[in-house]
Amino acid sequence: QVQLVESGGGLVQPGGSLRLSCAASGSIRSIYTMGWVRQIPGKQRELVARIRYGGSINYDDSVKGRFTISRDNAKNTVYLQMNSLIPEDTAVYYCHAVMAVGTAVVATSYWGQGTQVTVSS
Repeated sequence: QVQLVESGGGLVQPGGSLRLSCAASGSIRSIYTMGWVRQIPGKQRELVARIRYGGSINYDDSVKGRFTISRDNAKNTVYLQMNSLIPEDTAVYYCHAVMAVGTAVVATSYWGQGTQVTVSS
């Protein structure tokens, strides 16, 4: 069974920092893309950042210069360093990965359970 397990969410004051981690486990052959998506209640999920196996990175404009995504391919883990947090960053953050698993012919999207990030004074 393939799992994405997130950690690192919590409550932080404006201007503070948090680091999210997401570890993939199971019968994984290859991980093509890993990233983070967030959802504010009543709104659609939005891409925060993603990193491809070769290292190319995309950020949402709202987090450029404040968030940094990285991955450790040996550990099947992706990280999101969030600095200069603002109340508008408050959301549930979901880890996302596109992976080839087991004997499957094609890669499939997998999601973590979500971790709450709250930015408030």
